[in-house]
Amino acid sequence: MADIFVEENIVLRMQREIQRALLKPTGERRWGMVIDLRRCVGCHACTVSCVAENKLPPGVVYRPVLEQEIGVYPNVTQRFMPRPCMQCDEPPCVPVCPVNATWKRDDGIVAIDYDQCIGCRYCITACPYSARTFDVGYTYTENTPAQQAYELLPNFEYGESRTREPGQEVSPVGNVRKCHFCLHRLENGQLPLCVSTCIGTANYFGDLNDPESLVAEMTSKPNVVVLKEEVGTKPKVFYLV
Repeated sequence: MADIFVEENIVLRMQREIQRALLKPTGERRWGMVIDLRRCVGCHACTVSCVAENKLPPGVVYRPVLEQEIGVYPNVTQRFMPRPCMQCDEPPCVPVCPVNATWKRDDGIVAIDYDQCIGCRYCITACPYSARTFDVGYTYTENTPAQQAYELLPNFEYGESRTREPGQEVSPVGNVRKCHFCLHRLENGQLPLCVSTCIGTANYFGDLNDPESLVAEMTSKPNVVVLKEEVGTKPKVFYLV
């Protein structure tokens, strides 16, 4: 009987909701994220786990954590703001791409076709959130006595295996890159790794079209905001302040 009084773990709940959403047609899903700035402690665990999961090279960061000083002296404090791709419903990065390498999927995730991308970087300029970076092709241990093999292991971004080789223009080297909600994990029923590794449980993820999901519940709160609402991009990353 005591079990009925035990609250379900939030991460397990979100995992279950993702698996439920995957049973629906792709076009009926709308993935979104809520970040509770009151719970973020600036540990950068989400940034580090994202780098590890996507094997990101130097200079490519999908999920930086910005630091903000708020208040008026002497009542000043610090706030941390993780800033992934906003996965906009009206993404300004899409129409500026001259080769249609960036597009919005039916489930709302803004994706990049590395094989199509020509590296013109128009999308970087168009993004009002500075959420895109260019992969120059560096590795951390190149030009050292020993290039470490782990840096050259294939990653599975967007579900495709890609191998990096220094000095070779093989995608995603020479392409623009960004957060994609760990699409390769998501389509296998797993949470984005930044959500799973957050030590303060400040990140919530799920199907915004599911009225019973945790993210739908969170986005209905009166203290929810989006970044740069005035530019009309309609982000699907929300913040609780």
